[in-house]
Order: sequence, then C-alpha cells, then structure tokens
Amino acid sequence: MTKMLSKYRVLDITQFVAGPTSSRIMAELGADVIKVELFPTGDHARRSGLQAKNKNIKQCTQSTYFAQHNHSKRSIAINLKSEKGQSIIKQLVGQSDVLIENFAPGVIGRMGLSYDEVKAVNPEIIMCSISFAGQRGPLSKEPGFDYMAAAYAGITEMVGESDRPPSQVSMAVGDSATGISAAMAVMAALLHREHTGEGQYIDCSLLDTYLQMHEDYIPRVGIRGEAALPKRSGSQHPNGGPTGIFDCSDGTFIQMMVMPYQWPRLTEAIQMPELMNDPRFDSPRQRRENKFDLQIIIEKWMKSIGCRDKILEILRKTRVPVAPVLTLQEAISHPHATKRGAIRHLDDPFIGKFPIPGQPPLFSEWSYSKRLKAPLLGEHNEEVLTTICGMEKEEISELIKDGVIVSDPTLRNSSHE
Repeated sequence: MTKMLSKYRVLDITQFVAGPTSSRIMAELGADVIKVELFPTGDHARRSGLQAKNKNIKQCTQSTYFAQHNHSKRSIAINLKSEKGQSIIKQLVGQSDVLIENFAPGVIGRMGLSYDEVKAVNPEIIMCSISFAGQRGPLSKEPGFDYMAAAYAGITEMVGESDRPPSQVSMAVGDSATGISAAMAVMAALLHREHTGEGQYIDCSLLDTYLQMHEDYIPRVGIRGEAALPKRSGSQHPNGGPTGIFDCSDGTFIQMMVMPYQWPRLTEAIQMPELMNDPRFDSPRQRRENKFDLQIIIEKWMKSIGCRDKILEILRKTRVPVAPVLTLQEAISHPHATKRGAIRHLDDPFIGKFPIPGQPPLFSEWSYSKRLKAPLLGEHNEEVLTTICGMEKEEISELIKDGVIVSDPTLRNSSHE
C-alpha cells in the first residue's frame, strides 16, 4: 500500500514526549522523519526508561523511553554550535517540508533556526514549535513541562480528595495530546500548502491543549463564577451521575458512568426501584449533591455480590456503562487492546522485545508497519549526509574528526567510523 505521507520529509529537532509524538505519528504514516539529535548525547529521553540488558554494551544509547516515542525515524547527531553543523542543518532545511521543535521559546532561534531564518532558506517549509505555554504571552518565557501546564489550566486543582491537597497525575496526558494536536496542525498546513504554495509557522502549547480538555466547566465558571467551581471529590465525579470508581469489596474496583437517562437502568440492575422516588436521588442535581450517599448504597449492594466479574455481568445486562479498573499489566495484555493493535511490540536488538502503545486511528486503506525499529544515536549520519547533502565519505570522516557529528558507540566499528 502506498504510504500516505511518503512525499514529505520532516526534520524533528525535539526531545522527551510532545515533539517526538507529533513527528512519530507522521513517520508511521510514511513521512521520512529525520530526528536531529544534539551533540554529543542526543535526546534526553535516551537516558530514561529501561536500558540495554547486555552488560557488555553499557554505552549503548538505546532505551525503552526513547524507542517508544522515536521508532520509525532516522537519527543524525549534529553539533549545531559549529559552523559546519549549521551548514548541514540549513541544507536539510532546504530539502524538507516540515521542521518540528519543542525547546523553550527562543532556544531554537539561538541555534540559528528561527522561523525567519528557516523561511529564508525554504519559503514553503512548515515550522511547528511546541512549548509549555506558547511563543507569546506573559508565561511564554517561563520554563515548564506537562505538569506545570496542567496546574495553570486548573486541571490539577480538580484532582484528588476534598480534604487533602490536589493529587499528581502520573502520566503525560498533555504532552501526548499536544503532540497529536501538533501532528494534526502540521498535516492541515501541508494540505493548505498543496492548495496555495504557502508555508507557515505553527505555535502549539501544552497549556492551550490542557485548557481545551475541560468538558464544560469553563463556560459554567465563566458565567456563574466561584459558585460553579468543581470541588475535589476523590473517587466520585463532581457532577454525580452516579459516575466514579466503586469498591467491589474483593480487592478490585469498577468504573461506572450513568447518564440521567440511564438512571432507571441502574436501579433495575441493583433491584432498588425505590431509589427512583427517593428525594435524595430523584433528579440529576440531587444525585450530584448526594453522590456520596449514593456511593454507599451502591457499594453495599456490590459487597452483597462480592465478586467483580459477577457485578459487571449484572450491570451489563441492563446496559449500565461500566468497566473493570484494570492494572496497567492487565490493560497491556487485554485481548481487545492486542487485537486492535492498541498494544503492539517493538523488538530491539539491544533491549529485547517489549510492548508499546499502538497508533490510535485505524485506516481502511493503510496498515501500520509490524516491524518497528528505533534508531541508535546518529545511526543514519552517513545515509542522510550522502543521499541528501551529497557528501563523500571522506567529508563525513572529517566531520567526525572535527566533532561535528557523533554516533552511538556500538556503531563505531562501521565503515565510516
């Protein structure tokens, strides 16, 4: 099958999660993504996650963290502080369609790669900058990561128990979502360029992404002020429903979400029709106000059953939206996730075989590669410099000698080093 983005080349000057996610999506759809890693150690993600298992290759730069977010790309490692490094990157800019970066605002400019400088080399290029709070605005100069953006967006304050401090979300929700948004924006800009010939600059912010994650609280609070602020309610959703996490009394939990029109289904499932006329629960607002009373009633019923699987079976019979609260290990091995490719495997020669997330959208006319590979640091130096920049092997040897390019120690017995 023809690769959907096979005509495009992307320069990926990113690290950690948000930037690499955006370029990885494009790589999986067929774009030639060249990951430009900074001299001498590359993406900081290479030093996180699980490392190579073989004690004889301690210097190998591969890790599970890096591989998950950067498979399907080519890697070159350049000293952009050098004149020769600047010359190489400008050559690559001239022959690329997209440049994605996720340094703090101003850093990419100090590398000689501001949008004005990039545009001067390639007027049709799409450049996308991903940052904590955007390229302009009062917070734009502040250093920050995913969790700072969640805090500024009013997300963190909503998570946790009412009588305790807010809880820390332990996964990169904003990074991942911003990376997806950036990929979508870049592809929209490429479509625009197909029609107009115009390149453009895209400014993606983690804080902006987090703000748009609020379901309906922003207009509520905007109109009603402090009275509409959601209160932390631990395992129960502030809006009631009942919606939340319920204890099965056998060491397991279920997640339930009951919309107003589904309330009768729940009362039928737990064989308590009298709850329909209970003044504490006879309207969505009352169920919200008395959600903890309702939680006690539901969990008492669950305790009488005493088995999560049996509870799920009963609730599903009346089509109450419910799910088991799985451990991550259970989620990874769940047959639904593996069947759809939402969990797949990367077999790395240095780390071994390990699971990674799949690519969420599935296409009728396109299938993702089942043979995934993550590059070692600078693995494609020679390949990129010869085929794109037209260099001879002797020139590449000089670049190595001058400290302009570097590669993983395990590659140093190759012909060019």
